[in-house]
Amino acid sequence: MGLIESVNVGVVRPAVSTPGRSGIDKVPTAGPVAVDVPGAGRSGLAGDPICDTDFHGGPDQAVYAYAREDLEAWGPTLGPLRAGTFGENLTTRGVDVTDARIGERWRVGDDVVLQVTVPRTPCRTFAAWLGRTGWVRTFTEAAVPGAYLRVLLPGTVRAGDRVVVLDRPDHDVTIGLVFRAVTREPELLPRLLPALDALPDDVRARVRRRLDGRSVVGNP
Repeated sequence: MGLIESVNVGVVRPAVSTPGRSGIDKVPTAGPVAVDVPGAGRSGLAGDPICDTDFHGGPDQAVYAYAREDLEAWGPTLGPLRAGTFGENLTTRGVDVTDARIGERWRVGDDVVLQVTVPRTPCRTFAAWLGRTGWVRTFTEAAVPGAYLRVLLPGTVRAGDRVVVLDRPDHDVTIGLVFRAVTREPELLPRLLPALDALPDDVRARVRRRLDGRSVVGNP
């Protein structure tokens, strides 16, 4: 069992992204925050802005979680990191986010139920926010991406809430495996097949293209 160290919502600032602004700077909140199923291009947390609605937000990216243990592992590279620095809504403790399985369900606090969907992939806005040249490559090579989650049951979350894994699907498709498959190791895409129904549409399409291409190559 883990816990929520911090619940973080964004502050809109100028950015290099196409809208020219971003809510990647997430700031810890002192009290409870409402969590609900978002519409397209919206966050699942009340008061959390989504500026680049073409690539962020929506039901499959309603909540972003990153582990405190993984933030601390970046210490030698980035120095001490406060909760929310990576743009995460939930900074967790005692939860192996990278090893979470696609479709796994978490109860957070008394009433919120979240479902693991897909890893975060880095973008130039993330790199610019941290001020690190080559950050996209560095983050990708580390393969510790954090996880996006769907909201299955709404409610409120706050710092100190427990995180309980309600169930883990009977497959080995983890956040870490999906991240490696969609970034540097596309040969792993067929291994995502057991979790296909729980993955977002764009990842499902990539898996199917890979499988179709392989079958064509293999046929005379």
